[in-house]
Amino acid sequence: MNKKLTEKLAPGHSTCAGCGIPAIFRTVLGATDKPVIVANATGCGEVTTTLYPYTAWRVPYIHNAFENAAVTASGIESAQKVLLKKGKVKRQAKIVVFAGDGGTYDIGLQSLSGALERGHNFLYVCYDNQGYMNTGGQRSSASPYGASTETTPFGVHDIGNELTRKDIMQIVDAHHVKYAAQANVAYLEDLEQKAKKALATEGPAFLLVLQPCTNLWKFPTSQYVNVGRLATETNFWPLYEIEKRRYVINYLPKSPKPVEEFLKTQGRFKHLFKPENKKVIEKIQGMVDERWKELLDKSKK
Repeated sequence: MNKKLTEKLAPGHSTCAGCGIPAIFRTVLGATDKPVIVANATGCGEVTTTLYPYTAWRVPYIHNAFENAAVTASGIESAQKVLLKKGKVKRQAKIVVFAGDGGTYDIGLQSLSGALERGHNFLYVCYDNQGYMNTGGQRSSASPYGASTETTPFGVHDIGNELTRKDIMQIVDAHHVKYAAQANVAYLEDLEQKAKKALATEGPAFLLVLQPCTNLWKFPTSQYVNVGRLATETNFWPLYEIEKRRYVINYLPKSPKPVEEFLKTQGRFKHLFKPENKKVIEKIQGMVDERWKELLDKSKK
């Protein structure tokens, strides 16, 4: 494998076939030549790269429970300031947090909010596979409306998840951070550019990266890039940045595809294609259109 590509995360980990998490880690860490320290919340990325007694990490690394990766990063950053001031370290490292949607939208939200509020100089990267895949495919607050999960299965009287996905980007933006961006593992060049900006930001920065999960979403392992691209081509997952609270859309599809094109690629939405659930798909399309319009309006301000 390419030596440069695996400089900070070695091959030989145990992520599933068709998983984009290693590509996210390598793309983000490869966007800087500066030293980095990684704090990694419990999740798919952690359990597959640190199978005891082995590790795939080639940079300083600390594992955290679901809820405290951001506060651990805060402590590292504060300690580094003291050590730099005393001359005990010569080069400043960038602290990078990797966490899934469970450790970000739900269990780790409090520590993330505190770290953003205090203004610690670190980058927080959430790989969003829209469920708790480390513990069996339960619903998280990133799971989309209508998705069948282990805790919200579809049935005769159930359409799957009936709650609306939490808008974590707006929550982060409400903390007035200098840089936040939504990306997609299917668009690695876009992710790399955003990672460079985020790593160069003084203070907290945030990246939210869509990670299609072959297990929960139920699609062939060879299709994760195609499924990811459809998420953006249908406006289900727009690519955009928030720089000093100014919204910039990075990809404007000339003719957005209907969200049905994205949904039909995945087993978690298979039940929605029964005739009696036609209105559910129409509702999802309405939700996508409404969010897209909100984003367009914000980008024009």
